Amino acid sequence: MKTSMKLVSVMTLLASSVANACLTQESESNNTESNANDGICSGVLIEGSISSRNDRDWYRFDAASSGTISISLDHNGNNDFDWDLYRSTGSAVASGATSAVPETGSYSGGAGEYFLKVSRYSGTGWYDLTINYPDSGSGGGGGCTQYGARPSKPGGLQAFISGNAQDVCIAEPAQGAVLLMGGGPDVDASFSQRVNPHIDGGDVVVLRTSGTDAYNSYLLPLTGANSVETIIVDTVSRANSDYVEWAIKSAEFVFIAGGDQSDYLNQWQGTKVQTALQHVYSNNGIIGGTSAGNAVQGEYVYDPDGVLGAISEEVVTDLCHETVNISTNFLNTPVMANIITDTHFAERDRMGRMANFLANIGSGNTAIGVDEDSALFVTEDGNGIVDGTGNVYVLKTDGQTSFTQASCGQALILDDLLNYRLQPGDTFNVLTGASSVSPTRLDIDGRYSNFYNPVNPY
Repeated sequence: MKTSMKLVSVMTLLASSVANACLTQESESNNTESNANDGICSGVLIEGSISSRNDRDWYRFDAASSGTISISLDHNGNNDFDWDLYRSTGSAVASGATSAVPETGSYSGGAGEYFLKVSRYSGTGWYDLTINYPDSGSGGGGGCTQYGARPSKPGGLQAFISGNAQDVCIAEPAQGAVLLMGGGPDVDASFSQRVNPHIDGGDVVVLRTSGTDAYNSYLLPLTGANSVETIIVDTVSRANSDYVEWAIKSAEFVFIAGGDQSDYLNQWQGTKVQTALQHVYSNNGIIGGTSAGNAVQGEYVYDPDGVLGAISEEVVTDLCHETVNISTNFLNTPVMANIITDTHFAERDRMGRMANFLANIGSGNTAIGVDEDSALFVTEDGNGIVDGTGNVYVLKTDGQTSFTQASCGQALILDDLLNYRLQPGDTFNVLTGASSVSPTRLDIDGRYSNFYNPVNPY
């Protein structure tokens, strides 16, 4: 993650020099000691597999000084894989040959060359190998040690890393930020012009509960990141794993993909994922997301858990319509206090439902709707700027606004809502209300089929 007073230029050069040095994937053929895989970085997870009964995987590394060498070999619980640690000559100095999962152990030894062999007692399939050892701090290891070594990955957890799997320290930015993206096509400019300079070669984590690692190859060049890791966190247990917590805390930018915000709340609320996300922002990193990943950023979250999605023409007829459910207590980002967000905005005519949300959370709060292929990047001081091809809409109240009729069982009648229509390049401060554009006034009257005044609120 971030360490203050670092020499950015030195760390950037170091990150560049080792970006491709750390082995993260076993490479065949490594069945003999003479063909052992090299480039082992201390604490960096290596993904491998035992493909047959005769498969043996060898690895080589150099301990820079005397100290403890710790090994963790994780694998499917139906298999039984073992490891043996050797000096450059002689028999094994340590072994992990039980039925435990993961198979762990340690050895206290001197500096010099070591070899590690992974083999099978029974079964075939994947394994995750992590070796922690006294490292020289450059070339074959080193990196940021603020959060310690990467923990072993729990069995069944899907995590995909592109770039350098070793954490990198950067100079801490002046302030944190939030990225609100509206869904549909992602906004290249937000990643290249906002995220890239902010994280300054740091690490990126993409969170989702289902899907693929497609964001890795997309975000790596746009953000200039040291690494991009996609993690599928689809259970409360995985959301509470040390591996997931470490990956999030050590990142400079965490991006929550589109999906189902109710699923995110159900799996992540009250877990290490929630506290780790808060940690990223508190350490001046960026948290953000698109579509459902945007929806969970505010203090208030539209949470359609187990009900149909809210539609403007329906929810303006009743403040407490059955499709309206609003949750709180997920993220506590100060700049997003008193805010609820919405996405796919003009494309799906969500102005009416956002007005309902605002009426539910009360006067004095703010609602932000983001069009597809659009984004609002908001820094800790409240300043937001729009990128993309669409618009961002901000609904607020003032002394002229009237919640004429906002009660359960009754049609909404809201008069003189402030409606800011922000186009690309426009700005809005979510803390002060200062904006580069002037607002218009919007009325909602849910007693009528044409419930907007003006008729086109976009």
